[in-house]
Amino acid sequence: MDGAPPEVSLKLGHVAGDGGFPIAVTPEKIFGRHCAILGSTGGGKSWTTSKLVEECRSHAAKVVLIDATGEYRSLIGDDTVHCHLGNPLHQADGSTEVAIPPTSFTESDFIALFQPSGKTQGPKLREAIKSLRLVNLAPDLFPRHIVWKVDQSKELYREAMNRGNNARLVGNPNTPFNPRYLVPQLVQECCYPTAFNDGERFGSASNEISHCSSLMTRILGVMESPSLSCVFSPAAGLSSFVEQLDTFIHGDKTLFRVCLSSIGYEFNAREVVANVIGRLLLQRARAEVFRRKPLITILDEAHNFLGKTVGNEDDLQNLDAFELIAKEGRKYGLNICLATQRPRDITEGVLSQMGTLLVHRLTNDRDREVVERACGEIDRSAAAFLPNLKQGEVAMVGVDFPIPVTIQIGRPSQPPISDGPSFQSTWARPQI
Repeated sequence: MDGAPPEVSLKLGHVAGDGGFPIAVTPEKIFGRHCAILGSTGGGKSWTTSKLVEECRSHAAKVVLIDATGEYRSLIGDDTVHCHLGNPLHQADGSTEVAIPPTSFTESDFIALFQPSGKTQGPKLREAIKSLRLVNLAPDLFPRHIVWKVDQSKELYREAMNRGNNARLVGNPNTPFNPRYLVPQLVQECCYPTAFNDGERFGSASNEISHCSSLMTRILGVMESPSLSCVFSPAAGLSSFVEQLDTFIHGDKTLFRVCLSSIGYEFNAREVVANVIGRLLLQRARAEVFRRKPLITILDEAHNFLGKTVGNEDDLQNLDAFELIAKEGRKYGLNICLATQRPRDITEGVLSQMGTLLVHRLTNDRDREVVERACGEIDRSAAAFLPNLKQGEVAMVGVDFPIPVTIQIGRPSQPPISDGPSFQSTWARPQI
């Protein structure tokens, strides 16, 4: 920059201690190689996150905030879009309820939700998904929305497969289908491949259906789960999350917050839904949508979403969308900022991709060891002071900060709603 001061800098706070001078850091040094906000509960991670969002908004940067708890509903303004999935207990003013269409899910997402077990359920589920993709590709041949196989002729099935490029598309995990018909289609898949002495017909029902009964029960349970109503049974007239996201990306708003607080953990719903959102962002990044306008994605409570492997030994599914963003998103203009109180639950491969670490108080020795290994600029002696950081103090370490800098984060103009109840006021007794 030829010694000239940068045009854009983020004012984080001041150097910790009496009379500390202000600290401003360029966005390239904070987000250029990704960023992680680490710290134990009560250390001030939420304030730091809000401060970063505030500074990004002041420069008209694009930010997507995935709010796992709803504490950032206090971020308001004409430049902000709030949306929520399901029915959270607390909603931001003007927040829009949205639905995620099942077409945004891939085969691996459904397998992570339904968790087929044994040697029969997995292959049968995949065959049912392929058949429903064929129904979607040739709806005129299957007016009852499923491919009838038990004791039926193969003529319609072959006609649909030979039409256009269908034979290849049914095997594409991104080809959409209607999951509402999975159970009746599974029943049809449990048949012999060929009828006795008649190769032109499917065979009769087989005893494989008894092995798939528990899978059918799980599918029905997932479909009726309140945590996934935003996917499988959304209220009429809800706007699509995908449409809202694309409108934000191509519009003038600067902050897009999506609230996941009402998405429960049963059936791995929260992990799968967050992974779908991450993949939607990654798809747009690979299409170079963010080349001219970089996007910052802030993932709150990141330990709940990263490094998750779902399923059994027969069907392990890696929910790795955000890990892929950490590994390849930077070159497409998609940068990630992780906030977590459990660094030890984040894979070292992901943490090592974080060019800047904003470390609040860390009391767990395993967490400190992870930080030491992930960041070569901090040694054991430098990490020894991490348990002694005060609330709101952060040690900034990373590629561009060879010497850790201790900063007192400034108060955000719109603090998060993260405080617990006040014992002084709730336990106060009337004076006698």
